[in-house]
Amino acid sequence: MKPISHVVQSVPASGIRRFFDIVSQMQDVVSLGVGEPDFVTPWRIREACIYSLEKGFTNYTSNYGLLELRTLISRYLDERWGLDYNPENQVLITVGVSEGMDLALRAILNPGDEVLVPEPCYVSYKPCVLFAGGVPVPLPTTAEDRFTVTAAQVDAAVTSRTKAVIVSYPSNPTGATILRDELQAIVDVARKHDLYIISDEIYDRLTYECCHTCTPTLSGAYDRTVLLNGFSKAYAMTGWRIAYAASTPDIIECMMKIHQYTMLCAPIMSQMAAIEAIKNGESDSDKMVEEYVRRRRLIVSGLNSIGLDCIMPGGAFYAFPSIRRTGLTSEEFSERLLFEEKVAVVPGNAFGECGEGYLRCSYATGVDNIQIAIERIGRFVEKIGSRSDLAPAKRK
Repeated sequence: MKPISHVVQSVPASGIRRFFDIVSQMQDVVSLGVGEPDFVTPWRIREACIYSLEKGFTNYTSNYGLLELRTLISRYLDERWGLDYNPENQVLITVGVSEGMDLALRAILNPGDEVLVPEPCYVSYKPCVLFAGGVPVPLPTTAEDRFTVTAAQVDAAVTSRTKAVIVSYPSNPTGATILRDELQAIVDVARKHDLYIISDEIYDRLTYECCHTCTPTLSGAYDRTVLLNGFSKAYAMTGWRIAYAASTPDIIECMMKIHQYTMLCAPIMSQMAAIEAIKNGESDSDKMVEEYVRRRRLIVSGLNSIGLDCIMPGGAFYAFPSIRRTGLTSEEFSERLLFEEKVAVVPGNAFGECGEGYLRCSYATGVDNIQIAIERIGRFVEKIGSRSDLAPAKRK
């Protein structure tokens, strides 16, 4: 047989999924690994889906998605951000933001084009660049810089082959957010070098310490930005796989062509549920955000109290503590913690090389689980090192 794709073969399997597979075979595990809300999708949204099925809505939709949903998204973006996207040709309904990222990269890139990818980052970014024929160029960030990439880093990394930069705030896995002026400086660099910007803003509603900045609202950003967002995090709709992309008509048309031939359309039932979410789901979303704020403080203070340095995340629902003081690698720590104390976390190196020495701990789980997990992690840390070496760090 002739060899299969060397590009696909060269991409490692997701480090997140490997740990999920192990956890699925174990009992009594407290999981801080899953990156999805622990809330059930609000009843009114589920009911809208059930009603759509009862009424017989089981057909294909337009490749772009239901016009009613696109119109509501366009209106939402206008009312919230003052953005003007024509629902007819500037909004595309996608099967999750992950598909939106894949479509955006394939629509923009030619073989060999480089994409700047700040790290640590969501696990799919670099593989999607490779699958689109591009070359991912990692931009490492650090806890000292709040895991936020700088305009100077972007500028220094640009070559004649650079085509785009990915920005994703609030961030998965670090919970990092970015100040408006800092993001504007990155946009200015993109204008200087004529780069596209792909802005993954799926966690925009989960911003706690400052106001979220929607990238295309910035000066010079609108015509070069693909805005990606969706319903998974804000409305607890991860399994519904429903999201959207908004951009210029030519970019959206290219994305739609790929979507048309590969996915056809997002499921109509999910689209109708999303209509209900955007119409009437704000109060449910606000309640979830309030609970995340409480959990965020609990998990960060707990991690710092047991000697694992952890900055306060500005958004999303992840803490990203350092385990460097333990002398273990991220994978060693995560595996031993899972088997010895039955706590599941994700090793930081799953999100890029500069994630080594960190863990991703999701606080999208109940307060009781967080407290149990902190107790078990503390016991594990005490077991592997002396208390003098792991004295409680200052809370941040």
